[in-house]
Order: sequence, then structure tokens, then C-alpha cells
Amino acid sequence: MTPPGPPAKPPPAPPRPGVGGKIAPSNPSATAKAPPPAAPQNPFCASLKEDRVMVAVGAGGVGKTTVAAALALRAAVDGRSSLVCTIDPAKRLANSLGLKELGNAESLIPEPRFQAAGLTPKAPLRAMMLDMKQTWDELIERLAPPGKREKILQNRFYQSLSSALAGSQEYIAMEKLWQLRTQRDYQLIVLDTPPTAHALDFLDAPNRVLDFMDNEAARWLLTPALAAGKVGLKLFNLGSSYVAKTLTKFTGVETLQGLAEFMSSISGMNQDFRERATEVRDLMADEKTSFVLVTAPGAERLDEVVRFHTLLRQSHMRIAAVVVNRVHLPPTFEAMGSLNRLEPQLRRKMATTVDEVSALAHADAEGIKQIKKECEGTPLIEVPRFDLDVHDLTSLWKVSRFLCGDEAVARA
Repeated sequence: MTPPGPPAKPPPAPPRPGVGGKIAPSNPSATAKAPPPAAPQNPFCASLKEDRVMVAVGAGGVGKTTVAAALALRAAVDGRSSLVCTIDPAKRLANSLGLKELGNAESLIPEPRFQAAGLTPKAPLRAMMLDMKQTWDELIERLAPPGKREKILQNRFYQSLSSALAGSQEYIAMEKLWQLRTQRDYQLIVLDTPPTAHALDFLDAPNRVLDFMDNEAARWLLTPALAAGKVGLKLFNLGSSYVAKTLTKFTGVETLQGLAEFMSSISGMNQDFRERATEVRDLMADEKTSFVLVTAPGAERLDEVVRFHTLLRQSHMRIAAVVVNRVHLPPTFEAMGSLNRLEPQLRRKMATTVDEVSALAHADAEGIKQIKKECEGTPLIEVPRFDLDVHDLTSLWKVSRFLCGDEAVARA
């Protein structure tokens, strides 16, 4: 009897089915192509959906008001009740929003204006222009004891403070923002801040105003008058002093009198002002607050935007994006190609114009490269220079399309 041989080997497993009859790999992930990287999300998409406050900052003349209004418009169209608060007294913005004028109270943008622009907002949009003097007066009326309110409001020194003191406009803009954020139910407030030549003017304005109100040197000088509650140099107990004589020479008795009365009237309010300043700073640093740094592309703007960016970062303020506004676009190939079809004399003139536009576009592109380098890590958005000023909701909507990534500046 023949001994049994080794057990038969099992038949090979059938090939794994694949596409087109090819054998599929046992580990598909080993050879599958990775999906293309997702395009970075436009920074304003998230901010317009989630933030409660957006603050447009930057120097004067760079288009902060337009950018602020365009962002508020976009939020309203997308379904969030929005308010844009501006300090620009020009009527151009009011007209572009369909209003005859803007005041210190919120005004609803009329529905026919949206219809004329082909827009259907899902939520209301309102706008207002900050009246600095009126807002200061309202603040005094809320914080001052009843017996001192009218005295402060009529004080000549207070009237100068509320309209001309360096930093008072920035301080009261922040105060108004705090009021709106805590006392209204807007889903988004966009604040157009006063133009500042230096970043510190805006960020440190509340501290400078409060330091003035609580100035120890002024209190030392005016202590005798404050204690006596009287006026006149002889009652200052400083009538023969060099300090008093010098101040009187340059300011006059009435100025010292007004200052003494003002310091006396607010002496019990400093703590209220400081508590409010703390609340305002907390609002600025809140996770639902973001800053939009608006600038122009010229090289002369580089230092100021870098300083502003650095100070915002150092102050732990969240920057949604740097917006480079009014960027010159290079001539299109069509425009350059059409030169050959012109008469020689007209062609030479047009060629000169094309060269000038190209030079401006090149200079702007170089400026933007520097801004990107110096503000690394912060999204940068370009908005082109339009042929016409932004004068209606249609043009504001076009600005918003560039801000939100629906359109982009094309490079030749």
C-alpha cells in the first residue's frame, strides 16, 4: 500500500477585482493619490459668521469706511443683523447706503435700495455716524451725580475736552462700541475707527484720556482751589508763586478757573471711567472681536501698517486680515494688443499711459510683497482700485466680493 503523500496545496486565491481587469493592490492607500490640498478659507467667511464685533483700523485716506460698510452689508445679505458705525462725516457713505444723512442713532437701510442693487438681504442692515460731542454728553449724564451733570456739561474746559483733546475721539468711539455691544442685540457690529497717524494713538487713547482726568500734577497744582471750592488766583494760595504766574500768563485766569471747576466736578467719577475702560479693553480682546487692518499698497504706507500690526499682536488683539485697498491693476493683454490698431500719434499717447499704469501696478505689487513679508501669518486680501468711487450698494457689494474671495485681483 502506497503511503499517502503530502496534503495538496490549496488553490491560489482569485485575483482581487480591480478597475479595468487589473489586480487591485492589497493596500489601496499605498498607491492612491492624495486629495489636493483644500484652498485656504477666506478669513472673512469665518469672521462674518462668528464674530460679534469687527473693528476697521488704519491711517486716514485708505478706505476704512468703505471696507467697514462692505463687511456689514455682506453680513446682512448672508443673514446676520448688522450695524456699521462710522466717524466719517462725508455724505458719500450715507448716499451709497440709500440714506440722506447719518446721525448718532441707528438708521435702517431701506429695502428699495437693496432691490435696486439686485440684493435680497436675509437680515436688516443699519448704519450710524458717531457724534462725538453728543456721545460724551450722554456718558456724563449717565455717570455724573445729578447735582454735577449740568455743571460739567456747561464747563468750557469740558466742552474742549469732548471735542478737541487728543485721544478723546478714539476714547468715545470705544465707549460707543461698548454701549452698542452690551445694550443692542446686533449679531455683528462693524466699527470704522477715527483715522490715526500712529497705531498707538488708537490703542492707547483711552489710557491717555483717563490719565489726563486723573493727572496728579494737575491735582497738586489745583488742590487749594479744589478744597476751597472757589476761584480766582488769590484763592489758589498760589498767587505769588512762579507756577501760578506763568500759567496765568499763558492761559489766563478763566482757563485755570475752568480747569479747577472741571477737575473738581469729575473728582468722584474717575473710578467709573476706569472701570468702563477695563470693560472696553476686555471687549477688544474678546474671542468674538476681530480687527481689520486697512492700508494702501504704496511703500510710504509700509511702516505704519507694520507698526499697527505689531502693536495689535503685542496687545493680544485678533487680526482677521490685512486689507490692501485700491490696488492698481496691470493693463490687460487685450488693452496692450489693441495699441497696434490705433493711429501712430494716438498709439504713442496710449502707449505712454499703458507704461504709467504698468509702473503703478508694479510698484503696488512690490509694496504688497513687503507687507506680506512683514505681516507674515496674517491673511492678506487685495481690493482693486475701481474706475468710479464707491457710491451705491452695487459698488459696495462689489467690494465685499473681493473681501470675501468671490473675486480676486488678477495678475498679468
